[in-house]
Amino acid sequence: MAQFTTAPNPFAVDPTDELPVGLQLTLRLRALIVTGRLPAGDRLPSVRQLAEWAGVNLNTVRGVYAGLEGSGLVASRQGRGTFVADGVSATPELEEIAASAIRQAEAAGLSARQLAEVALVCAEISPATPGSPAADGIAGLDTAEAEAISVRRELRRQIGVLEAELAEFARDVPLDMPTAPRVTSAHVAGVEELEQTRDTLVGQLSEARRAAERRAREEARRAIGAAGEAETGEAGPLARAMGWWRQKR
Repeated sequence: MAQFTTAPNPFAVDPTDELPVGLQLTLRLRALIVTGRLPAGDRLPSVRQLAEWAGVNLNTVRGVYAGLEGSGLVASRQGRGTFVADGVSATPELEEIAASAIRQAEAAGLSARQLAEVALVCAEISPATPGSPAADGIAGLDTAEAEAISVRRELRRQIGVLEAELAEFARDVPLDMPTAPRVTSAHVAGVEELEQTRDTLVGQLSEARRAAERRAREEARRAIGAAGEAETGEAGPLARAMGWWRQKR
């Protein structure tokens, strides 16, 4: 009789991992999209459903979706939900390449995390292998064109890091802050556009961090006030005054 195993939850994240849960969830969704497991036009889970499946709060999911939309991988449709962007092209062989590399690493007694870390470092500090698509993309270009490609790659890397960090501060991003222009048609982003996106994310992250710090201080003050009330049995004068003022607003 055939044996069946329960399929793993592709959205479950590990809160004890050194990577922030927002980044874990972003990486999972990006992997599902770029390998075609979530093809163009497919509807993603609702924010509430994904938060339940991943075991994270709603704001984390909102931040992840916002970051994916900013990178052009998904598109939100008013009243309908979030969908994989129509212009996204998948590369299914990436999954087998990764699985094969993991099998080789495990055979050598290494973990997938070790493999990923070394692969990322090698990719960042080593030139592209001659004959590879990455090398062919630069070979034959003049110095200015080659430099422009390198700059765009670095900007995309910076944008990815900023998006991951910003996902952790989704609830603290001011609603009136400017956002980078949304481009719905498939295109190769230029240096100026990528710089604008990066600078916008830097501004959003800076404001969100300040807002998070203000919120943390306010929560700490409330906790101190609550502790004082518990000891004295009554609210302090400032707490009473604020309660009255809130009723008047």
